[in-house]
Amino acid sequence: MNGLQAYQRVNTQTSITDADPHKLIQLLYNGAIERINMAKARMQAKDYAGKGQLLNKAIEIIGGLRSFLDFEKGGELSAQLEALYDYMERTLLEGSAKNDPAKLDEVLGLLRTVKDGWDGIRQEAIGGQAQQAAV
Repeated sequence: MNGLQAYQRVNTQTSITDADPHKLIQLLYNGAIERINMAKARMQAKDYAGKGQLLNKAIEIIGGLRSFLDFEKGGELSAQLEALYDYMERTLLEGSAKNDPAKLDEVLGLLRTVKDGWDGIRQEAIGGQAQQAAV
C-alpha cells in the first residue's frame, strides 16, 4: 500500500469514528458516488474487472443505505427510498452488464439529488439529536 492509500484509509477510519449518525449517511452517499465515478473511468479504460469491483462496492453501499431506513419513523418516505435504492442497484447492475455509462450517470444523478436533500437537513438532524440527548 502506498502512502496516499494509507493516508486515505486512516482519514476515512477517523471520519467514521468521529461521525454522528447523520454524517455517517453523508459518508455513505459520498462513497457510493465516488465508486460510481471511478467505475465510469474504469469502464472507459476498458478495465472491466476494476469496473465490476467498484460497482459491486457501490451496490453494497446502497444496500447499507437501505439498511438504515427506519420504516416506523420514516413511513411512506422510507418505503419510497427503499424502492429508489432497489432501482439504483438494478440500474447499476444493468449498466455494468451492458457497459453503459448513461445508466451509471442516471444513478449518480439520483444519488446526488437524495444526498442534497440529506445535506439540507443537517442542522435540523443535529439539533434533534442534541434535544434528545438533553431529555
